[in-house]
Amino acid sequence: MVYCVEDDESIRQLVLYALKNNGFETKGFENGDDLYTELQHTIPDLILLDIMLPGDDGYKILDNIRKNHNTKDIPVIILTAKTNEYDKVKGLDMGADDYISKPFGVMELISRVNAVLRRSLKTDNKDSILSIGNLTIDESKRTVTVDNKEINLTFKEFELLLYLLRNKNMVLSRDKIMNEVWETDFEGESRTVDVHVRTLRLKLGDAGKIIQTIRNVGYKIGG
Repeated sequence: MVYCVEDDESIRQLVLYALKNNGFETKGFENGDDLYTELQHTIPDLILLDIMLPGDDGYKILDNIRKNHNTKDIPVIILTAKTNEYDKVKGLDMGADDYISKPFGVMELISRVNAVLRRSLKTDNKDSILSIGNLTIDESKRTVTVDNKEINLTFKEFELLLYLLRNKNMVLSRDKIMNEVWETDFEGESRTVDVHVRTLRLKLGDAGKIIQTIRNVGYKIGG
């Protein structure tokens, strides 16, 4: 089930039509209030969220989703006509899992939706518990703890940390991380990796120092 929050009816109907034609169940909403009401009854697998909306804008809606225990883990892809880097980075910093700039192609939309859902529905290796120093990640429960205190991560932040930890002491390029975590090689998207690493470090506090920057290459986790 994919929800689309978009006040432009023509765009909303196009998105819903494209998703339905690719086998998805969908529901469309023109504002945040309608979405909030539906979330009280049904939790979707993914939300496509416009930024410029009447009432609560997309940033406010995203913030509310991430603060609510019942909805905080829903993957969110931002649909935005704002193409400058600041607006994209702001959405990612607030917990969006990906963004799509308007105008966008249907094939790109479906590709990005599939990439996020593949990760969110993944069931392999669900019994893994990995740790380094005072940080522990439990894949089955999708929890991260530092000194036994749970750290609230977005879906993509969790996946990124998990990937880095599984490849401990290996230098991973930004392109490699994009391919493996976001399952995409769209040109110019490596900035997404930098933003997520930065927010990860902030949330992990002192434990975030385990994520090392390898100049001109990418990142690695080391002891």
